Amino acid sequence: MSEGFAVELYFDPALENQVLKAWNVLARRQISTQLIEMESRPHITLLSSPHLDPPKLESIIKNFASKQEPLALSFSTIGSFPNGGSVLFLGPTPSLALLQFHSQLCDALKKENVDIGEEYRPDSWVPYCSVAQEVPKNRMAEAFSVLRDLKLPVTGYAMDIGLREVEY
Repeated sequence: MSEGFAVELYFDPALENQVLKAWNVLARRQISTQLIEMESRPHITLLSSPHLDPPKLESIIKNFASKQEPLALSFSTIGSFPNGGSVLFLGPTPSLALLQFHSQLCDALKKENVDIGEEYRPDSWVPYCSVAQEVPKNRMAEAFSVLRDLKLPVTGYAMDIGLREVEY
């Protein structure tokens, strides 16, 4: 495995706690503990790549973040990806503000010649917040059922942007 970096959008404490509640319920039922074990933090990945230059990226992100207001978020759906069926996520309502925020970040990165991978470009980015990884196929229906008890939507604000090292 190689290492890269992800630019992540973090939530206000109340929204973060709602997501952590989902992680903990799934962990107690022994469906998925990976996000807790890796000491992740609830987030939406804005972009990720094995080819990012951390010092350059930190400078761009810090400058971009300093100009932003808290961003309203509403997680209104539960989902999984067809080609990565072992991940469950909460999907935010794709508000114009969220899509513009992501697009403006991409523009700021492009101006500094930072390459943005295809899946994170504004016309193909799918925002989501992972709540479980490596869910066994035979437990997927149970995991969905547990998440339905969250009483969606859960709402709050995106408050911060961070850079995190990830494995590919």
